[in-house]
Amino acid sequence: MNRRDFSRILTGGALAATVLPATALVPPSAPVDSASSEEKTLPFRFSVMLWTVYKDLPFEQRIEKIAEAGYHSVELVDEYEKWSAEDFRRASAKLRSLNIQVDAMAGVWTGIADPQARDKFLAGLRRLVPIAEQLECPGIIVLSGDRVESLAREAHHQSCIDGLKVAAEIAEKNNFTLLLENIDQEENPKYYLTSAAEGFEITRKVGHARVKFLYDLYHEQISEGNLLAKLEKNIDQVGLIHVADVPGRHEPGTGEINYDSVYRKLKQLRYSGYVAMEFEPTGNPVASLRTAREQALRGAN
Repeated sequence: MNRRDFSRILTGGALAATVLPATALVPPSAPVDSASSEEKTLPFRFSVMLWTVYKDLPFEQRIEKIAEAGYHSVELVDEYEKWSAEDFRRASAKLRSLNIQVDAMAGVWTGIADPQARDKFLAGLRRLVPIAEQLECPGIIVLSGDRVESLAREAHHQSCIDGLKVAAEIAEKNNFTLLLENIDQEENPKYYLTSAAEGFEITRKVGHARVKFLYDLYHEQISEGNLLAKLEKNIDQVGLIHVADVPGRHEPGTGEINYDSVYRKLKQLRYSGYVAMEFEPTGNPVASLRTAREQALRGAN
């Protein structure tokens, strides 16, 4: 699955009906300080959204490539969807052996903007909980979903708030954070939440520590721009940053976003979450990811 498919699958797809037996779950291990000496000068850490690289390789080899590029965190979309209990055990062992954490994952394919789909959304979230536990993942990405043509914009907005308030109870009980993401109208013309400003408003109205906003800078640059001002105003609501340049969704430096300014601002604001590379490399993926990380370290300092 690529990123464009991910944004369109909300109503047509479903998480595979993999139900892990209780014996497949392992207790979360103690947090590991896996930051490099350079990263320790920053309040935030780096990650990679796995769908962007080495799509044809088996999961364990892909994770090895992430480690080779110098990263200690990864984010998943549907890589785990058809895994057996043994697959989960093997993947968990590989992640631990490479000192890589799964910091966020997607997999709830029903959006929150349609109040009539609330029960389906909550069922999808509950179904993902044991998978997140098995992968020791502290963040679950959720989406607004597409607009309902018969529904007023205000009703979509309120449905997002109401749905997240209920979902926050599940998140609190199971010790993970919900991350609401914006997607631009060029990638999905039907998607409801194209504005980061509205996304910040929604999470602020939910008012729960387990509900934050996934600020995707690529999508917001296409939608509305003014990236740094929104960071300055809403840093308390940011739970995750996604990075790619515009146009093309390639590595920073290939387009119009000044990522040095972004990283300096994140350091200035003491942002303490993850910054995930979600770009499609124009060259060798390991080299591109390594360069992006090194440029971010220089830019922030």
